[in-house]
Amino acid sequence: MHMTCAAALRFLEDFLPQVTETPTDRTVILIPPFTALSSLSSAMHGGRIRLGAQNVHWDGDGAYTGEISAPMLTEHGVRYVIVGHSEPRKYWCETDEAVNRRAHAAQKEGLTPIVCIGESLEQHQAGETDAVIHRQVEAGLEGLELDSLVVAYEPLWAIGTGQTCDASEANRICGLIRQWSGNPELTIQYGGSVKPGTIDELMHQSHIDGVLVGGASLDPDAFARIVNYQSFQEN
Repeated sequence: MHMTCAAALRFLEDFLPQVTETPTDRTVILIPPFTALSSLSSAMHGGRIRLGAQNVHWDGDGAYTGEISAPMLTEHGVRYVIVGHSEPRKYWCETDEAVNRRAHAAQKEGLTPIVCIGESLEQHQAGETDAVIHRQVEAGLEGLELDSLVVAYEPLWAIGTGQTCDASEANRICGLIRQWSGNPELTIQYGGSVKPGTIDELMHQSHIDGVLVGGASLDPDAFARIVNYQSFQEN
């Protein structure tokens, strides 16, 4: 819940000049609040930056005050949508089943869902990480087109807590997600206090294909540094 339309456009003005030389094989997605989607869609039309939304409902319309449907998003040029983010899971008790229904609705309208999964601090401390992730993969991805989605591993205990998930551990979990999904080509992101200082090591990991960026994405300079990460092969 950051940035008005005007602030989002100012961000874009500062950000775009910094990604003109970004390798074309990198997909860059901006995922603003719903109110800024139309403004950014118009400003980015014809460019390489893609637009995403922060959630989607499982029905196309209906009496769901405060929700938003997939057709409402595609009308504004949205191509990606986050489902199951840690905050709806934490604050609104979002279930794996609800996440799965949202993802199905997204795919039905041609949107690519970014399905977020991750364990809580209590589950992490109790050594339940693998079991929790396995359950979320099975329930959250059930029946989905595995070639048309992204999975984001975001350990809840590493978000806004000052604690960090070691890159090798994040890579291990992402490898398990790939294995359990049944799709060796699945695109897997890591999310959890991703910063300019950690991006190069994260993107060197064998099972991490990209990152879901939180607070650092609010700064156009920091986000541009993340987008323009230096892979070890490029150095």
